Amino acid sequence: MEYKPMPYPIIDSHCHLDFPKFNPDREEAISRARKAGVVGMVNSGISIKGNRISLELAEKNEDIHAALGLSPDIGREGSDKDIDAILSQIKANAEKAVAIGEAGLDFQDCKNNEERQRQTASFKKVIELAKELDKPLVVHARLAEVEVLELVRDIDTVIYHCYSGSVETMREIVDAGYYISLATLVCFSEHHQTLASEVPIENLLLETDSPFLSPRRGRNEPAFIVDSIPAVAKLKEMEPAEIAKFATENARRVFKI
Repeated sequence: MEYKPMPYPIIDSHCHLDFPKFNPDREEAISRARKAGVVGMVNSGISIKGNRISLELAEKNEDIHAALGLSPDIGREGSDKDIDAILSQIKANAEKAVAIGEAGLDFQDCKNNEERQRQTASFKKVIELAKELDKPLVVHARLAEVEVLELVRDIDTVIYHCYSGSVETMREIVDAGYYISLATLVCFSEHHQTLASEVPIENLLLETDSPFLSPRRGRNEPAFIVDSIPAVAKLKEMEPAEIAKFATENARRVFKI
């Protein structure tokens, strides 16, 4: 498969190179991203192991930056001991991280109110940690975009990763001064294309969320972020180079990279 380099740099604002799906060719995937024009990758950990690998990747590669998180699944199902261990890990390594997250609420998988309450309680602990550490917060919000917004309003910088909610809620998020990160779903999802056409360019980030949501056959990877740029450019009636410039500058500002 060829990876035609783009004439402009781009940052993948959210990926999971630590996931097992990259075990066979992690270094090759990183190399392919660079060849495609990707100048930065924010790798989001969601567990003890994932956070550790994210830190290792960031230490070995100048263009990979670690975000340290706690997945909504662990927030819902994990023991207090598990959750406290992750929070301690994040706090101990915060200086090496560009953001806290991903963390948040995923009500799609919650079977009852008790699970929603437990997930919310865990997320509140992450929010307090982000405030204490004065770090940007990368949020996961599925069927809970409004609930997340009400909880994070005291945080200076919030990134709604892989945003999939309504245009109306997106406007509230943007009005709060926060960022909308659109995944490579924008290449083929009508809803995400509507979001792309409506989000202010000053609040836009682009991500792959790889290994998920591939715009091509098979597994997604950071190199495929380049597919989003012409798709968003067409929707916003802008030049691809302008989209890449804004998304990259936004990412550098948000994550201080």
